[in-house]
Amino acid sequence: MDFIRKYLFVIVAFVVGWAVGLFIFGWWLTPVEYVWTANATPNDLAPQYQAQYINTTAIAFAQTNNPQVVTNAFNGWSDPYAAICGAIPTAPDQATINTYNQMAIIVSGQDCSAAVTTPVDTTQPTTPPAEEGGGSGLIILLIIVLIVLAVGIILVLRMRGSVSDDEGPSTYYDMPDAGPISQEEVNAIPLARFPSNYTYGRDNFDDSHSIENTNGDFLGECGVGIAESIGADSPKNVTAFEVWLFDKNDIRTVTKVIMSDHAFYDDAIKAKLAPKGEPVLAAENEVIVLETAALIINAEIKELRYGEGGNLPPQSYFETFTIELSAWAKSSDAGVAVSDTVQPQDDDLLAY
Repeated sequence: MDFIRKYLFVIVAFVVGWAVGLFIFGWWLTPVEYVWTANATPNDLAPQYQAQYINTTAIAFAQTNNPQVVTNAFNGWSDPYAAICGAIPTAPDQATINTYNQMAIIVSGQDCSAAVTTPVDTTQPTTPPAEEGGGSGLIILLIIVLIVLAVGIILVLRMRGSVSDDEGPSTYYDMPDAGPISQEEVNAIPLARFPSNYTYGRDNFDDSHSIENTNGDFLGECGVGIAESIGADSPKNVTAFEVWLFDKNDIRTVTKVIMSDHAFYDDAIKAKLAPKGEPVLAAENEVIVLETAALIINAEIKELRYGEGGNLPPQSYFETFTIELSAWAKSSDAGVAVSDTVQPQDDDLLAY
């Protein structure tokens, strides 16, 4: 979940940064300025409008017979000769064509007989300019889509977190009621009880708990999680759980494997899980003892129910599984959570 949240933050940060850059910097602090030049010439017009301009100039020249009219009209054109001769196919009559030839002589010294003319297509309408605001509208729409996507991801993550609750251990609550079941006679200080509840479909079931004494000193950890499943990968058909105890004053992590009825009597599954820990047949009210040099855990199975249906053997996977871990510290002193037998181990290590 942390991985997903990290990239969700990147997406949200990208959207916010883009919005700030676009609206604040792009449209407010440093907006784009549109400049309409007043120095444009008819040379910049579309071909059909150039033809109209040239025809108007020809009419004015025919009426005045003043070459200066032609010179002024085509001042600044990149190639007035080609433009004039190119307009000949659009001339309405022969008199206008003759005027065009005279204009070509004025601007270049020769008539249009030497020019290769291309008829101007005046039937095609000019492409209308893009409507203002079209680009900005698309950008705003894209930003809205990204924001909706980010909000949707946040809602999905919250729903998944509220349903699966796989990110943390079950609720910590009060001290054990009675003394522990232990492999030897010891003085024990009650520390805490931790309930864990598995339901079918909770594929990330892995509850772990820190064990501390009354002074808040860290003594170790305990927990329960999925050890093995059978059949389909999703959702998992859990056939065994592992319950474990870590003691900071011991070199071992004690683990026992709680197996379904089918798994416990299946030699292949039992052999596969043997390296993980001692096998235990799951049964309601069964108390599983885990003990280290300084800590004791009694894991009591409060409730279990097997799943039914499908192609799997009967009593092979768990539908629900509830277990409670009760923790004690071995000690003759209620203020110390470590037995006297642990200290020599540390001394031996230091001496080495």
